[in-house]
Amino acid sequence: MKKSRSFLKWAGGKYPLVNEIREYLPRGECLIEPFVGAGSVFLNTDYDEYVLADINSDLINLYNIVKQRTDQVVQDSRELFTDEYNQEPVYYQLRTEFNQSRDPYRRALLFLYLNRHCYNGLCRYNLSGEFNVPFGRYKKPYFPETELYCFAEKAKRATFFCENYEQTMMKAVKGAVVYCDPPYAPLSATANFTAYHTNSFNLYDQQRLALLAQDVSESLGVPVLISNHDTELTREWYSAAELVVVKGRRTISRNVLGRTKVDELLALYSQR
Repeated sequence: MKKSRSFLKWAGGKYPLVNEIREYLPRGECLIEPFVGAGSVFLNTDYDEYVLADINSDLINLYNIVKQRTDQVVQDSRELFTDEYNQEPVYYQLRTEFNQSRDPYRRALLFLYLNRHCYNGLCRYNLSGEFNVPFGRYKKPYFPETELYCFAEKAKRATFFCENYEQTMMKAVKGAVVYCDPPYAPLSATANFTAYHTNSFNLYDQQRLALLAQDVSESLGVPVLISNHDTELTREWYSAAELVVVKGRRTISRNVLGRTKVDELLALYSQR
């Protein structure tokens, strides 16, 4: 099966691990993702339907608009990928417009533009909820037309929700499978990159997710697969699950040499 890429750049995106995740995801009728992110698992699996959620309202707004108005999004956003828009002053002007805009369609276009033109494709907000990632200085940012159409086609099977992971987990019913890709537990005190949205995902949330996964699996008979860094803490949290170690790739590092392979855990909660 040829791998499909997301139309977004995304810190912690699961594209490199799609084959391993697919191998351990149980079969089912519906895949539920409480942390859909860039959607690499959704794009590279084949379930009858999908329930895809994220706490980031800009992300879910963009997905719904790409699903409903694909041709228009491609046409209007293509103009933002010309040389005149790939300049630092213009980037900051559009970033300010994005932060002030209340128009869902315009925000969607600008979110896509910012994602592809900002530093490292990061998605970060300040405490006021303003997108604050600096200009990325790319020679020619890639316009993901093919990927937008691929996403829109697949999204016909998907329903998108902007909500907390607990609300999404409660949507699980018999026949569903849940895949969770939470913001990863830090490898060290300085490596904490969990505040990708204004609601940061803390250690309590990590533990709560593990307990919820166990509960959903045991009480509803719905299997849950979680991915995270392989650390003593994560092994403790997921002690009730079947654990598999896979080689990940750390891509958020200023130094390319620092982008080393890091062990990741896949924790599967299922009734044996």
